[in-house]
Amino acid sequence: MKHIIGILTHPHQEWANIRDDQHSIAGHYMRHLIWIAILPPFAWWYGASNIGWELADRQILLTQSSAAQIMGLFYIAILLSVGFLGYMVYWMAKTYDGKNNDIARGIAVASYMCTPMFIIGLIGLYPVLWLDMVLGTLASAYTLYLLYIGIPIVYDMPKERGFLFASATVAVGLVLMVALLAATVILWEMGAMPVFTDA
Repeated sequence: MKHIIGILTHPHQEWANIRDDQHSIAGHYMRHLIWIAILPPFAWWYGASNIGWELADRQILLTQSSAAQIMGLFYIAILLSVGFLGYMVYWMAKTYDGKNNDIARGIAVASYMCTPMFIIGLIGLYPVLWLDMVLGTLASAYTLYLLYIGIPIVYDMPKERGFLFASATVAVGLVLMVALLAATVILWEMGAMPVFTDA
């Protein structure tokens, strides 16, 4: 957790600190990822089931049980997605001649670059569609910025090669998003669809 403030305020220096850390997969999940990744699901569970969205002149909410089920699946999806993206970073680092490469380092890169998305997930406590879209877009942009500056630092490579590596990581992330959308449709068909209640 010690890197969260640094990655948001002085990312160049913090990526160097992350590069110099000793990484293990279990240690990274236990010390960082399982704690920060729960922020968006918890916030959206509360916001979706207690505050809701304004739609025309109605307030739309999810039932407590539906919100809990969906946000539990959301949490699992975050943990698995970061692990998969981290593995892909590790796998691609071999192609781009990244130094000090291991799976745990790849997972660290994936999770720390997603830190702005985890933090901005707290807006789910009070869901307002236009505000969510604006802040989500800003957080996405900062996430990409962290990726593009972090890859060359963590893997000790020239910026040009790091740019190509980071671009390949973005492509993997986009494919992962499509896969998650497909998984969402399948889960809805299996009974995990949202159940709404009008306030």
